[in-house]
Amino acid sequence: MAQVLDIPKTAGPANDPDTPARRVARRKALLHWIAVHALGVAAALFFVLPFVFLLLTSLMSDQQALTRDLWPHPFEWANYKKVFDTPGFLTWWKNTLLYAGAGTVLTVVSSLPVAYALAKFRFRGRHLSLMLVISMMMLPPQVVVIPMYLFWAKQLDLSGTLWPLIIPMAFGDAFSIFLLRQFLLTIPDEYLDAAKVDGCGELRTLLRVVVPMAKPGIAAVALFQFFYAWNDYFGPQIYASENPAAWTLSYGLESFKGAHHTDWNLTMAATVLVMAPVIVVFFFAQKAFVEGVTLTGVKG
Repeated sequence: MAQVLDIPKTAGPANDPDTPARRVARRKALLHWIAVHALGVAAALFFVLPFVFLLLTSLMSDQQALTRDLWPHPFEWANYKKVFDTPGFLTWWKNTLLYAGAGTVLTVVSSLPVAYALAKFRFRGRHLSLMLVISMMMLPPQVVVIPMYLFWAKQLDLSGTLWPLIIPMAFGDAFSIFLLRQFLLTIPDEYLDAAKVDGCGELRTLLRVVVPMAKPGIAAVALFQFFYAWNDYFGPQIYASENPAAWTLSYGLESFKGAHHTDWNLTMAATVLVMAPVIVVFFFAQKAFVEGVTLTGVKG
């Protein structure tokens, strides 16, 4: 008859949730969670508080804006109406929309075919062409300011307008080309080969296959260009400063600052109105923006 040995079970410290080692591990995990989230909240407050101060100051009276008060009393909502009533403010809005909108469309349309060729075509000098694009990204804008101004203002007589800033975007942008090229490298060549087997040419393949698959990358480039044009101060200062009818919002903000007196409440209200479209656009497009920027680094 077989004998059954009764071996007593022993519980190791790793299986006992109440052991000191377990309690120390849980305490460390809790402290780590608290530290990480505290740093996150502190960083968020660091970036958000200036915007809160900006918004609150825009709702103060001109006298209260010069004091240490942090809370408006009463709320001066009429400040925003005064900003809209400022001569030329709506014109600056239209100019900024034209500059940012047309510039974004032209940049995407002109940069995408070049990026497609650099990513998917095999031709002699392809790597040299890519190096030229990268070298253009490394060229400081200040280097070409004087020759570009002489060309647009003196040769073509386009000073006092935004056309010297819009027209060059029809010839592509080095950063946009590079970013789109990096994204297009993530598209498998099998899709392009299948389109060519079905009888699609290069242009039709680009429009019917590549563009739908490259929407996140295109969105990222479009947002980069839109934000750049919307916030551009340097370009309008060079070409449009002599004509207030051609000013953009970023340059028009300078007019709220007087030589001897500045209405900081109106200046802050105008700043809020300038920033609002950018924040709204990024809020709705942030998913595509982050996805597009992330995927551009998958391949080299």
